[in-house]
Amino acid sequence: MTERREPSSVDLVQDPSQDAAAHEGAAQGLAAPSGALLDPRILAAWREWLAALATDAEAAIAAAHVYGELGPEAREAWLDVLAEDAPKLQVPAVAIYAPLLSVESDAARRERIEAAMGEEEAELAPRPASGFALRGIAAGGDRVVALVTPLYLRFVRVLWCRYLPEDGIAWARHDPIVRAEEAPGPGMLLDGAQLEVTPMKLVIEELCHAILAQQRKGAELPPSLQLCADLFDAHLEGDPLP
Repeated sequence: MTERREPSSVDLVQDPSQDAAAHEGAAQGLAAPSGALLDPRILAAWREWLAALATDAEAAIAAAHVYGELGPEAREAWLDVLAEDAPKLQVPAVAIYAPLLSVESDAARRERIEAAMGEEEAELAPRPASGFALRGIAAGGDRVVALVTPLYLRFVRVLWCRYLPEDGIAWARHDPIVRAEEAPGPGMLLDGAQLEVTPMKLVIEELCHAILAQQRKGAELPPSLQLCADLFDAHLEGDPLP
């Protein structure tokens, strides 16, 4: 039996435990304007799950994956919920918002998320020159790379890519949030090539050439590269990497 809660900007929060089966066992919460009644136990479960984002890797990864599958209206609703609930929790804002930022490509929503994280927390966001790069040479001279950059706490993101600097991007894949201890390392094989540590600046320079080649061909960039635009933007504009 549900009880009427105090009026607020949050109209409905689905029970994370009820959504788990629908999202590969990952707990999650969704918000949607409805003016509905809310069971306080569901609200408590939602807030408990939010608190877990600071310490539970599975919860953080689930948040990134589930948010990434939502449409624009559902994402806005999720952010509306967080705007009300996050300040009530004893959890760093970065733990709640960084998983969402890792998969958000819309400029307006990224700005909203960064503002919610605050200036001090936003400093923990990935920087173009941080992390490390692994590169190998595949058949035909294609470069295959893994770019590993930090997110927050013990989480990183990984951009996987195959390209030719003078020809463009063959494919790209983005793992938005990964435990640092599970990040790729030297010696792993990707498309038959063994990856070795390579200077980040060199790999980014090559990728920038490949991106420009892709654009000259009139081909669209893979969404994975768009999500990692911060790695390339400054260099494409002609600014040297630090």
